[in-house]
Amino acid sequence: MAQDLYEVLGVSKTADTEEIKKAYRQLARKHHPDANPDDPKAEERFKEISHAHDVLADPEKRRQYDASRTMFGAGGRPTGDGGAATGFGGFGDFADLFGSLFRNRGGGAAGARAASQRGADVEVQVSVSFDQAMSGVQLPVAVELRDVCQSCQGSGAKPGTQPKLCPECNGRGVRGRDLGAFALSEPCPRCGGNGTVVEDPCGTCGGAGTVSRQKRYNVKIPAGAKDGTKVRLRGKGEAGLRGGPSGDLIVIVRVAPSSRFGRQGDDLTLEVPVSFAEAALGAKVEIPTIDGSISLTVPPGSESGRALRVRSKGAPRLNGAGRGDLIARLRVVVPEELTKPQREALERFANLDKRNPRERLFT
Repeated sequence: MAQDLYEVLGVSKTADTEEIKKAYRQLARKHHPDANPDDPKAEERFKEISHAHDVLADPEKRRQYDASRTMFGAGGRPTGDGGAATGFGGFGDFADLFGSLFRNRGGGAAGARAASQRGADVEVQVSVSFDQAMSGVQLPVAVELRDVCQSCQGSGAKPGTQPKLCPECNGRGVRGRDLGAFALSEPCPRCGGNGTVVEDPCGTCGGAGTVSRQKRYNVKIPAGAKDGTKVRLRGKGEAGLRGGPSGDLIVIVRVAPSSRFGRQGDDLTLEVPVSFAEAALGAKVEIPTIDGSISLTVPPGSESGRALRVRSKGAPRLNGAGRGDLIARLRVVVPEELTKPQREALERFANLDKRNPRERLFT
């Protein structure tokens, strides 16, 4: 706990998991050894960032880390009275606590196995038309990813050689640190907690074990996709380190707006212009749907703004359970110009209709 893991990722102590992952992805790309071939400290920073993500992205490890920060502070010193270990709940408890935090950095006998790390998730956006979103579509997606180096098969060592046991920690990945009343373990500075070191790095990947490569995938966008719908391709993200599993590719769907339909969840909305006569007398009018057209019954006496619901003519539901509804909202169209017969007819109607439509404003 020589460093505050929240400060390493540049996030607040109240950051949620998505914020932590986003910060990790940005920093990992910026400080990856491949992106900084002339910086000898890049790998050390990359390992610090990876360790911070491993702890803070895991709810249980984060809970333990937060508890240790409260009692010891971010720098590894007791924040209480500095007395014996029993004043903080017993040394055995803290040995377990810190052991769990650093276990994934190569601690203990399982160091080499625990040093593997899952690859980062990668997000990419695709744009589809409204009609494509309604019917579903399959699209090609190109993405730049960190992939396993084929020359060294991800070991980081020159072909024909292997990473060697770290001489400083003897493969444990951790070393002891004397804090007076406490003796704690911290990641080995020589191997960064991996338990192994690469003395003769791979010429292709520079010892990172991964290389940048463009990949193409065919992504199926489901029928009924909304703007912001996420399609996850398992194991198609960046390659893991030291044999760890690959991350996921997350495709974010951006849906272009429709010139005719609006959307409210799985329901579609449609503004339907009707004449004064159709609204007053009632009528059957033809309206479009996403898969054709239907006849809509306009009840007599319909006012402008009235909503008529047409069942199962909306957007397909992503869970496959049918479709939403189509909500047809009437808009009474008043003619801008009238012929003489039309005006005379409306004047006769006005003389026959003695109701005051504004009467309720005064009651």
